[in-house]
Amino acid sequence: MILGNTLDDQERRAWTTPVLIFLVLLLMTALSSFAAPAFQRTATEMLVMLTVVIGLQIFVGNSGIFSFGHVGFMSAGAYISAILTIAPAKKAATLALPSFLAGLQLPWPVAMAIAVAVTGLLAFVLLLPLVRLRGIAFPMATFALLVIEHVIAMNWTGVTGGRQALVGLPRYTNLWTALAVAGLALAVATWYSQLRHGLALRCSRENEVAAAATGIDIGRERLFAFVISAMVCAAGGVLFAHFVGTMTAGTFYLEMTFVTLAMLVVGGMRGLTGACIGVVLVSVVSELFRSLERGVDLAGFTVKAVPGLQEIVLSIVLLAILITRPNGLAGDWELTSAVLQKRKRKET
Repeated sequence: MILGNTLDDQERRAWTTPVLIFLVLLLMTALSSFAAPAFQRTATEMLVMLTVVIGLQIFVGNSGIFSFGHVGFMSAGAYISAILTIAPAKKAATLALPSFLAGLQLPWPVAMAIAVAVTGLLAFVLLLPLVRLRGIAFPMATFALLVIEHVIAMNWTGVTGGRQALVGLPRYTNLWTALAVAGLALAVATWYSQLRHGLALRCSRENEVAAAATGIDIGRERLFAFVISAMVCAAGGVLFAHFVGTMTAGTFYLEMTFVTLAMLVVGGMRGLTGACIGVVLVSVVSELFRSLERGVDLAGFTVKAVPGLQEIVLSIVLLAILITRPNGLAGDWELTSAVLQKRKRKET
């Protein structure tokens, strides 16, 4: 029975990714053809956030352990790509980089690949002494990593610009670039879930003692998943930086951490469908309240939301989901679940 359930779960995960990619592609094609530029920008931002949330899901969803440090790796990817792609003249005016970096300007695909690889190496080095922490100690350790990253970014003026905004990033992230990277992130998440490493980590999520008793090296599996998820988050950070064209150290800190975790928890951290639902729902709510904060004309009157109302509403939504549906809106459900269950009933 356990083997059958495991195989069913693997099949659901394998079929979900192409279905999700097809649906997202269909939606983005419609938006690019008929939607106004403002809607296309919102859709692009949504795809960028989807990449980051998928990166979180690879570790958090499979291990059952929250991480507050992934936005730090998102920041690392963004800064590395910025340093490699900003024009040398602009770097000379704002940064104090070594000569081999000061005169370097790489094409964005090369810069993204380097940023993702370096971030993966960084995640491996940082997590190697932490993966055997248990209970609340591990999430707290990842939060400490986030704080350390933020302090370094704020004070390493010659490399990050410090408290000043880092400007002049080439803005190559558009609807189709974001879609391609988000689709690749979904494929990586599915690939990992099909590996024995993904299955072993999910076993430790369900029963850590039993998993260790069967010979699973929990520390090694967590390290492997964390490195992959950090690399995907770094790719999302690269997209984000080259979407807005400017960034500060505060961009990748507590607010971004709260938003990405809210997206994952609201939709459901155990599946890719839940991650997509969470991104869409939180993005729509955030955009609605951003519009209200700018002011909306109703019957000749301008209605404005008070500053901070967006965060309050998101917090209330998150609390409501945690109380009523602890596993998120989707839970373990995937888009292909109903079809595969119907086919299984026919076969029996």
